[in-house]
Amino acid sequence: MSRTALRICPLCEATCGLTLTIDGTRVTGARGDRDDVFSRGFICPKGASFGAVDGDPDRLRAPLVRKDGELREVSWEEAFDAVAAGIRPVVERYGPHAVGIVLGNPNVHTMAGALYPTVLLAGLGTRSLFTASTVDQMPKHVSSGLLYGDANAIPVPDLDHTDHLLLIGANPLESNGSLCTAPDFPGKLKALKARGGTLTVIDPRRTRTARLADRHIPIRPGTDALLLAAMAYVLFEEDLVHLGALAPQVQGLDELRGSIQDFTPEAVSGACDVDAATIRALARELAAAPTAAVYGRIGSCTVQHGTLASWLVDILNILTGNLDRPGGALFPQAATDRTPRPAGPGRGFALGRWHSRVGRHPEAKGELPLSALAEEIDTATEKGEPVRALIAVAANPVLSAPDGDRLDKALDSLDFMVSVDPYLNETSRHAHVVLPPPPPAQSPHHDFAFNTLAVRNQVRYTRPAVPLEPGRMAETEILARLVLAATGMHGADPSAVDDLVLGQTLGKAVGEPHSPVHGRDPKELAAQLTGENGPERRLDMMLRLGPYGDGFGVRPDGLSLDKLLAHPHGIDLGPLGSRLPQPLKTRSGKVELLPQPIADDLPRLRRALEQRPDGLVLVGRRHLRSNNSWMHNVPALTGGTNRCTLHIHPEDAERLGVRDGAAVRVKGAGGEVTAPAEVTDSVRPGVVSMPHGWGHDRPGTRQSHAATDPGVNVNQLLDGTLLDPLSGNAVLNGIPVKVTVTV
Repeated sequence: MSRTALRICPLCEATCGLTLTIDGTRVTGARGDRDDVFSRGFICPKGASFGAVDGDPDRLRAPLVRKDGELREVSWEEAFDAVAAGIRPVVERYGPHAVGIVLGNPNVHTMAGALYPTVLLAGLGTRSLFTASTVDQMPKHVSSGLLYGDANAIPVPDLDHTDHLLLIGANPLESNGSLCTAPDFPGKLKALKARGGTLTVIDPRRTRTARLADRHIPIRPGTDALLLAAMAYVLFEEDLVHLGALAPQVQGLDELRGSIQDFTPEAVSGACDVDAATIRALARELAAAPTAAVYGRIGSCTVQHGTLASWLVDILNILTGNLDRPGGALFPQAATDRTPRPAGPGRGFALGRWHSRVGRHPEAKGELPLSALAEEIDTATEKGEPVRALIAVAANPVLSAPDGDRLDKALDSLDFMVSVDPYLNETSRHAHVVLPPPPPAQSPHHDFAFNTLAVRNQVRYTRPAVPLEPGRMAETEILARLVLAATGMHGADPSAVDDLVLGQTLGKAVGEPHSPVHGRDPKELAAQLTGENGPERRLDMMLRLGPYGDGFGVRPDGLSLDKLLAHPHGIDLGPLGSRLPQPLKTRSGKVELLPQPIADDLPRLRRALEQRPDGLVLVGRRHLRSNNSWMHNVPALTGGTNRCTLHIHPEDAERLGVRDGAAVRVKGAGGEVTAPAEVTDSVRPGVVSMPHGWGHDRPGTRQSHAATDPGVNVNQLLDGTLLDPLSGNAVLNGIPVKVTVTV
């Protein structure tokens, strides 16, 4: 007989609640959970395909260890023996920085990915950390760190209450939202318009989101920061700056005014290809709206001035008085956030505390650019050892990082590599050990990261919908054992990792005067924790110490794991509200409008006023039924519009002699690819577009469906040298390319 079970969807950032239909141990259907306190029954094609993703027959079912050049199935014990034997000699001979760690996008979609990588990093002591953030969102982390003193203090638009929403480089009707966790983003935009609000979209592509907008501005790719700076200029010039309640919380207003004097609408118009009158209208409309929010996403992050663009998004919200007020941009408060400390000066945020060995790239948020991974492996210098061993967790940088061909070769030269991945893909095929996590239905779920970005405060948790199959190991246990094997504690009980974190966290909490458990006994607190295993006990601890928690009995009505389990559809914690100055951790205790690294980078933006591309430039695009490189092996999520084609405007196609469907060669600084052309006016003239995450044609992988229509790796057009200097983020948009018809 079939049964149903609840599960939070882990397939994108919307985190929708699902009701799964299960026959035996197989998920046979998925629909939206109408009683979910956050998503209210919304579901997208990815969520509807949960069963197909979960039951993909190409998922690895047992660990693999390389023997005589081939990866062969082994027991879990043998696999972790091999990990310890491979990692520890590298650490002992060359030091911890010779071990690199790569964390991919799916890590933020699992409990294990949230709870254990930080412990692994601390245990190894390596500075060689590379993540998907530096091909995506790092500019927003850096700008938030510089403005607010906390790289994770990212305000989100109050979608349910704003009167005016300006989106730049964002296509939430395809992405479902990003750095803004919002189930049914399309419905929220339609509701905005239904209540008389205004939607403005700035994007070089006429996306599904742009087609819904009241005003679409087809900006020249890569010039987002110039346009935003000109809007800020207009606010000052026309006396439209009204900080409102923010006034006591900010510093540097006069310095900010002086720093943008060169960015008049007339000065930036030619570079942006947006006329000055339109720029002035954008600024005036933003200032005149009763409430407004500016929201920028990957299109404005993955450009040469990504950090400046991300900074200016918040600057516009601040100058119009819309930061930290309902209807504007607000700071969420997740249930597992740390106990809120009293407002006041903090430690601030620093960049460049260390640098990469070869390119001397500064770290940002403890990370080095993923674009630099290949050179850190294959290039010898006098400044320390190259990366000789690599731990990749849910990461496929051969497809997601620039110049995958070079990285492909570099991975083959490693002394040792371990990959935690359900598939043998373009990256994990190089590993000496592959540790496959179970399908998502067999794992618990709580969104630690995405709840810090949610448009409504809420908390939800779902236990595994299906028991672990025989021979499987929970992902939390896999990562706990990986921590032990890599840090010289191989053979210890994996619960030791959770016990260590619990002891350290409670020990620190009892010493903090603002903590609800100040002065209490950590062992007595640990004894009160509930949960079936270490990860659940850690979740219970975080809930009880958090802003809504029971404080271990101090607030009887507060949150705990037991209370959350009693509410299977989640607990609504209310709309977002004003929180400043509490989130600020700058040294001044205020929002610092013009941090020195930003001021130092503005001359580079001024030089961009005179830059004009001679030919075509490339931008990426999102597909609703895809998420980077990790869903192309599911038949239900490929085909139709989800294809790897080159979008080209009819005018450019006619000029170049390109026919719809014809194969074209696209050449960039890092290489060239051949793809079918799709002639469409959804891109503006002078712009071509290809999706990210394709290129499933390398030998030695085991993704049978993806290989039938592999597409091409758009990142192979990049040589890895184009980075936003403040954040180390790869420049993926606005890249010059040449397009020719294949002979």
